[in-house]
Amino acid sequence: MLLPEPEQNILDRRDEIVAALKSMLPKGCVIDDRTTMKAFDSDALSAYRNLPLVVVLPETARQVADVMKWCRDNKVKIVPRGAGTSLSGGALPLSDGVLLGLGKFNQITEIDYENRTVTAQPGVTNLAITTAVQDNGFYYAPDPSSQIACSIGGNIAENSGGVHCLKYGLTTNNVLGIEMVTMDGEIVRIGGKHLDAPGFDILGIMTGSEGLLGVVTEVTVRILRKPATQRAMLVGFDSAQQAGQAVSTVIGAGIIPAGMEMMDNPAINAAEDFVQAGYPREAAALLIVELDGPEVEVDYLLDRVAGLMKTSGASSMRVSQSEEERNQFWAGRKSAFPAVGRISPDYLCMDGTIPRKALPEMLTRMAAMSQKYGLRVANVFHAGDGNLHPLILFDANAEGELERAEEFGAEILRNCVALGGVLTGEHGVGVEKRDLMGEMFSEDDLKQQQRLKCAFDPDHLLNPGKVFPVLHRCAELGRLHVHHGQLPHPDIPRF
Repeated sequence: MLLPEPEQNILDRRDEIVAALKSMLPKGCVIDDRTTMKAFDSDALSAYRNLPLVVVLPETARQVADVMKWCRDNKVKIVPRGAGTSLSGGALPLSDGVLLGLGKFNQITEIDYENRTVTAQPGVTNLAITTAVQDNGFYYAPDPSSQIACSIGGNIAENSGGVHCLKYGLTTNNVLGIEMVTMDGEIVRIGGKHLDAPGFDILGIMTGSEGLLGVVTEVTVRILRKPATQRAMLVGFDSAQQAGQAVSTVIGAGIIPAGMEMMDNPAINAAEDFVQAGYPREAAALLIVELDGPEVEVDYLLDRVAGLMKTSGASSMRVSQSEEERNQFWAGRKSAFPAVGRISPDYLCMDGTIPRKALPEMLTRMAAMSQKYGLRVANVFHAGDGNLHPLILFDANAEGELERAEEFGAEILRNCVALGGVLTGEHGVGVEKRDLMGEMFSEDDLKQQQRLKCAFDPDHLLNPGKVFPVLHRCAELGRLHVHHGQLPHPDIPRF
C-alpha cells in the first residue's frame, strides 16, 4: 500500500501553512505538535500510519469553506476525517496534507416528525440519531456494527450499511439531503426533506465518494416508525456451506427478513465469550434472522422460515421471546469485531460482496485459502445481501504475517470479483483495495471515474492517493496511456 511521495515544497512551507490556518480558525482548532497529531495518524486500518502535516478542527461550515479555499489557492492537499472508524484507510493522513477533522460538528440541528427526518451535523454518531427519536417510536435504519462510534458524515463517505440493510437499504437509501463544501470553498445544498431532488443525482454521487469530491457539513436522513413486532431467530448448522445455502433458500422463497447475518464457529465462540449471547458453541455456522412487521405477519413468517431452515439442515433453532433476548442475540453479532480481537493480536477485516448463491462456494474457497496462507479466518457476514467480512487473524510482531494476511485478503477480493461480486460492500476502497481496482474496472472505466473527480477537484487536492491506482492530471485525461504496476512511491510507515 503506497501513498504519493510528499511534496518537499509543501513540507518546507509548513510553518507558513500552520500560521495561515491559525489566523482563520479559533484558538484550539489547529493542532501542529507531533505528539498530539499521533492521535490522527491512522483510521481503523491501523496497520498503516502516517503523520499529517497539520490537523484542523473547524467548528462551522464557513470555517471549512475558508480552509478549503485557502488550500485550493495555495495548492495544499486535504484529507477529510470523521470518527476515524474507516477500515479501508480512507482517512489515512498525508505528510504534506492538512487533516480536516469534523469531530466538532456534533449537534442534531432538527428533528421533524411530520416529515420523518432528522438533520444533523456530520460528527453526530449513527446511534445518536436513533437515540434522539426512539422515545417517539422512530429509529434510523442503517446500523453499522460501529454505530456507537461511527459518524453520520463518515456513513455518507463510505455508504455504510449494517445488519438491517437487507430490508431497509444502505445509507444511500436513507439520506435525503446534504450540505457540502466544494474544493473552491463554496457551500452547496443538495436535496432536502423531499423524496427526490430534480436534476443530476449529485446526492448519489456524493454518497460513497470517500472524501474525494467534497466535504459534508450537514446531513438530512429519513427516520422510520419502529415496527410493531420484531423477533429474531438463532439457527445453527453443522457446516458453513449449509448455512450459506439456507440464506439463498429463504430469499428464493420471496421472504426478505429485516436482517440475516452469518457467523462461523470461531466468530460464534469469540462473541459468546465476550457477551454471553446464548449462541450454540458447537455450531459450525450460525444464522441470525430477524423478521419484523405486524405480529400476525411475523408469526407467519417465523413458521415459514423455520420450515425452510429445517429443510436446509439446521441443527438447532431458537426464537427470541422478549425484546431483551432479541437485543442480546444482536449484541453478540455487533460485538464480533472487538470479540475477535481477544483471540488474536491483530486482524484484517475484509469487505467484499458476492451473489448470495455463491456463498457456499466462497466459504469453501476461503477454507482452502486459510490453509494456503497458514492463517486463521473468522467469518462474519451480512449474508442476506452477500456482503462478506472475513477477519484474517495474524500477529504483526511475527515476521511476514502482515504481508501474508494482505495477500490472503487480496485473494479473497479477487475471488469475490471472479464469482460475480464487487470489491467492497460498505467499507470503501481507500488505500486497502486501491491497487485491486484493475480487477474490477478497465482502464477506460477508471479514467471515466477520474473525469468525474476532475469536475469537482481539478487539482487533485482532496484525499489524493485513495481509490485510484494511477492518478492522472485532469488536463491529460483521455490522452494518457495507463501503465500498470507499482507506483514509484515509498511504503506507508507501519508499526
